[in-house]
Amino acid sequence: MKKITLTAVILFISGISNVASSQTPTAKEVQHKSIEVTRVTGTEAISTLIIIGKNGEKRVRKMSMLSKLYDNGLTEKKMVKFTEPADVKGTGFLSYDYHDKPDDKWIFMPALRKTRRIISSENAKSFMGSEFSYADMALPTVEDFNYKFLTEETVNGEACYVLEIIPKNKDSEEENGFSKKISYIGKKDFVIRKAVYFNLTGEKEKVMTVKSITEVDTKNHRYKLKEIEMINLLNNRKSISTIEQIKFNPHIPDDYFTTRYVEK
Repeated sequence: MKKITLTAVILFISGISNVASSQTPTAKEVQHKSIEVTRVTGTEAISTLIIIGKNGEKRVRKMSMLSKLYDNGLTEKKMVKFTEPADVKGTGFLSYDYHDKPDDKWIFMPALRKTRRIISSENAKSFMGSEFSYADMALPTVEDFNYKFLTEETVNGEACYVLEIIPKNKDSEEENGFSKKISYIGKKDFVIRKAVYFNLTGEKEKVMTVKSITEVDTKNHRYKLKEIEMINLLNNRKSISTIEQIKFNPHIPDDYFTTRYVEK
């Protein structure tokens, strides 16, 4: 029988430790993965946006949505067209969500017959009067933030990594509209389940809760957030975005993602 030396035991234990640590993602890697699993090759969807005022009054808006990946998945183009009610019908929103540079966004207002580019300083503003911002309509640029693990927690029965996400500089803070964000990301599927936003003065301002998700691309395990609730703790308003129908379609024509199409 071979003699097992103390050195061999130490090396064996060290090897196990290294394997274990290599299997534990960093906070930044979790964020990367969270973005990756929601990038679907192409989708068509019908959605509803409900805006609830502080006294319980409701506004309901219907929209059609298209999305498609470009540049080997590094760019997501999205087109949103409002179909109801009459006062917002025809309003269009177009975004090019880039992996490593500032996004491009445009909005078309039919009353003005004009498409206007949304500049970076407007990203934190309300999207169509809701508690969602223009920044919420696209995925964040990972390199604009610092990340730290806080703990692990269960959200609606799902074990989650809890990440503290802080903008690297004032420009990023102002562009995204928060000084800190706490994200709860599923350990099993890396889909975000909840987020808490702190405003630029450090107050807890908004809480986003993902009520349900749907696996759109079952082959590659890609998901979309089916129902999202955003509550503003400071003004007691709430907005709910729900996907009523969604279809996996990687063959959407490219000209759908142009300002010319948004204006139709």
